[in-house]
Amino acid sequence: MNLIADILMAAGSFGAAIYCYVLSARLKKFTALENGMGSAIAVLSVQVDDMTKALEKARNSASGSATSLEGLTTRAETVAARIELLLASMHDLPDPAPRAAPPPAAAAPEPEDEDRKLRFIRRRSSRNDLEAAE
Repeated sequence: MNLIADILMAAGSFGAAIYCYVLSARLKKFTALENGMGSAIAVLSVQVDDMTKALEKARNSASGSATSLEGLTTRAETVAARIELLLASMHDLPDPAPRAAPPPAAAAPEPEDEDRKLRFIRRRSSRNDLEAAE
């Protein structure tokens, strides 16, 4: 019975050793920076850093734009209030005096004939123009 237990124990330890060797080889390939997943992870890490910097710049720009827009909105509201006040004060002004009639024109325009027909003139282009276009 002890012999069978020792054989099973040796087989199990031999299997674990093979498993560890295979994992070690895979881990070396995984962490190699020249090729494999290690290089991909390194590239992705650099890209994440670049995107973080770009995101921070965009946040700063957006906050600056928001501050500027808020100032412009406040200014526009102030100007709109002033315009409303000016329009309200325009209603209090008296009506202007009626204007004098314009002087009669020196020559009266000719009345248009309703029977008059429009003429259309069509011109034919010369051959030289067509040859130059081709």
